[in-house]
Amino acid sequence: MKILVTGGTGKVGTKVVQALLHRGESVRVLTRNKEAKLPDGAEVAIGDLLDPDSVRSALNGVDKLFLLVGNVADELTQALLTVAVARQAKVKHITYLSVYQAERFPDVPHFIGKYAVETSLKAFDTPFTVLRPGYFFQNDAQLKPVLTGAGLYPNPIGKDGIAAVDVRDIADAAVVSLTTGGHAGKTYNLVGPDPLSGPSAAAIWSEVLNKQIRYADLPMEAFEEQLRQIFPAWLAKDVRLMFQGYQDRGFAPSNADVATLTSLIGHAPRRYEDFVRETAAEWSK
Repeated sequence: MKILVTGGTGKVGTKVVQALLHRGESVRVLTRNKEAKLPDGAEVAIGDLLDPDSVRSALNGVDKLFLLVGNVADELTQALLTVAVARQAKVKHITYLSVYQAERFPDVPHFIGKYAVETSLKAFDTPFTVLRPGYFFQNDAQLKPVLTGAGLYPNPIGKDGIAAVDVRDIADAAVVSLTTGGHAGKTYNLVGPDPLSGPSAAAIWSEVLNKQIRYADLPMEAFEEQLRQIFPAWLAKDVRLMFQGYQDRGFAPSNADVATLTSLIGHAPRRYEDFVRETAAEWSK
């Protein structure tokens, strides 16, 4: 069986590729980057999700598709075009990476776009599985300068606690959905064992770094302005709306979701504390 992975050089996709190869599966990665560094054993297909011909070529001889589309301005178009080409190619299964509680955030472009893709998958007869992860632990690995410098946890995730998950658990769920039976038509919520809040994240980093870390709790306007220093304006607004939604509407996991993920992947979901300890150890090398 051959599996095509899109987004296979990113934060989640890399782990999916590694996990599939570890299981002994044949993996092809669709990428625009001719210089992409992939794990040994992974096959490369050069192409672009906005180029249906290159997607069709990448799907030649492929049995299943792991569809991950990054947060880009034309994310929805890329995803729907790829689903259409995959249906025409008669792939046996599509596992799509969506987002937790997507339908509750109609004002967040990349949330409601993913929900539209879910709706499209359900309208046709190609077998599919939807994975809905919460906030990625690994997003916080990029916070080293502000954590170790100013001593702040800057992401405005709020004080009530949100659903968050380790990307390795996402990869484990993807592998199960692609290599074992019984997952067609299923939607799985992927969340860690404990809600993550701004104060709890700051406390964990404080303990691990042996340094006082405060939750910044920035006003959303100030947070968006900071994002504009590193992101395009449209992406800064999208991310701001996501965090605003977390605070206004809540994004908490349920115990049932944790139990379902545990059963699906065969082990308890990883904890944020363990991610922090591993990350800090890497920083100290």
